[in-house]
Amino acid sequence: MSTTHATPAARLASGIEGIDDILGGGFTPNRMYLVEGSPGTGKTTLALQFLLKGLEEGQSGLYITLSETRAELLAIGESHGWDLSRFTILEQMPEQGLEPQYEQTVLHPAEVELGESIRNVIQQADRLKPARIVLDSLSELRLLSENPLRYRRQILALKRHFSTRECTVLLLDDMSSDPAGVQLHSIVHGVIRLDNVAHDYGGNRRRLRVVKMRGIKFREGFHDFTLDTGGLRVYPRLVAAEHHSDFGTRPVSTGTPGFDTLLGGGLIPGTNALVIGPSGVGKTTTVVSCLIAALARGERCAYYVFDETLATLMGRCAALGMPLEPHIESGLLRLRQIDPAEISPGQLSNDVRYAVEEQGVRYVAVDSLNAYLQAMPGERYLLLHMHELLGYLNQQGVITMLVLGQHGVIGEVQTDIDISYLSDVVVLFRYFEHHGEVLTAVTTVKSRANEHEHTIHQFRLGAQGVEVGEALRDFEGILSGLPAYRGSTAMLGASSALIDTSGH
Repeated sequence: MSTTHATPAARLASGIEGIDDILGGGFTPNRMYLVEGSPGTGKTTLALQFLLKGLEEGQSGLYITLSETRAELLAIGESHGWDLSRFTILEQMPEQGLEPQYEQTVLHPAEVELGESIRNVIQQADRLKPARIVLDSLSELRLLSENPLRYRRQILALKRHFSTRECTVLLLDDMSSDPAGVQLHSIVHGVIRLDNVAHDYGGNRRRLRVVKMRGIKFREGFHDFTLDTGGLRVYPRLVAAEHHSDFGTRPVSTGTPGFDTLLGGGLIPGTNALVIGPSGVGKTTTVVSCLIAALARGERCAYYVFDETLATLMGRCAALGMPLEPHIESGLLRLRQIDPAEISPGQLSNDVRYAVEEQGVRYVAVDSLNAYLQAMPGERYLLLHMHELLGYLNQQGVITMLVLGQHGVIGEVQTDIDISYLSDVVVLFRYFEHHGEVLTAVTTVKSRANEHEHTIHQFRLGAQGVEVGEALRDFEGILSGLPAYRGSTAMLGASSALIDTSGH
């Protein structure tokens, strides 16, 4: 963030840590703000958290409701485990609308209702002298005003009145009565917009954006958030340039001498490696073997699994002599199964940041990008998100490994997305045929960090895990899947010793 922010003492905490981070410390006190969004986006919950935070800091609160009853608000608070009786809730719901004489009338007394509503709001505020006020919602005032000019004048009158009092005001607007509600943007000190996006499958994706905030530098763009028991949780958009730490760049071993040679000495902290190849070729097992080596050095690791269940992964790794359970029990390994239909990009970034900054994780693996792509609105967003995430991890000195599956087995293969230009190291796997057997080859096609081997080697999953053989110099056309053999290169063991990797 920019160093031009005001000091934290000059800010008012919103009650939501993510919003305070986006705003560089919180709201400017004693100003009027607009929180807008369609029904169900979380405006009321945000406002309640705002008032509850004030109570924690010894500031009284007033919630003025024009659309919900006090009982409904108390029920909302109870569902989150909050006691809302600690601040004042003022109902401004007109009762005369229920009386028969008001049901069929051309001259509805809107002006009378509007005047009374505004006066009651001002009187209660003057009597209670709250430090924080919430007015929910402006759509009712807009309807009573009957025309945009009168509506704007009423909001200006409220702003002038509250500006003479030491209070911070949140105005909630559900944007249901008039889509042209932007007329208020020029009046209020700041605007926060909440969105609720429904996809064809999976849960809704919620996000917010600070449309305007006078006098402070804030983080622009959309920020993901979730609405769950306990309130809103906001995940500020990750900006890699804001994070940097000092670290060593000495290569560390992958645990497999042949693989270290292939990489030019091993994996270097502050770099990321893309492991790419067709299904079942051994990408995941390779990543796990590198993870096991890091765990053996006592480093904390985080492994995000998208494609398979944890039980399947752990059972397969145990069969290859790489058990994960002891490391999970010791707390060194953070193993998380991710459902791409239920997670947003911001949630993953936030989880990775927590693992790195709070738990000291030095090795992060994502398996695989194919599944994570489904959590994104599109390929372009995955590239932008991964650019920031990888940039952040590199600047933190973390070793990152990404798995990317390709379509096809032998011959021409295709990739859902090309992320190789973001990767510091690219490790390529291929199937090839030899004497009626399907074997696996591996090579390093790119390394920004050090001088790597340019040869192609045989790869095998053996009883002791990953094995990398000598260079296949007597083969031609291995990457095409149909090589020609002109020599006597020693292969890794007999066919009976090979482990079937068709499902791995």
